[in-house]
Amino acid sequence: MAEDTKKDVKGCGCKKTLGTAFKFILGLVFLGLGAWAVIGWFDSLKIVFMGCIGLFLILAGIITLAIARE
Repeated sequence: MAEDTKKDVKGCGCKKTLGTAFKFILGLVFLGLGAWAVIGWFDSLKIVFMGCIGLFLILAGIITLAIARE
């Protein structure tokens, strides 16, 4: 088991660095697409948000009553 660990340490960290860079770039792409979607469809987002407020308040009330009952 210790020998396997030593083999991993000797290897080049190029794949790990490349994977981290890929994840970072992919994260930036997703952030950009998300910002574009919010800006582009803000009116629709506002309608969905307003529709969810009632459901959120009902859920918060149920959870509060469940906690108070204990």
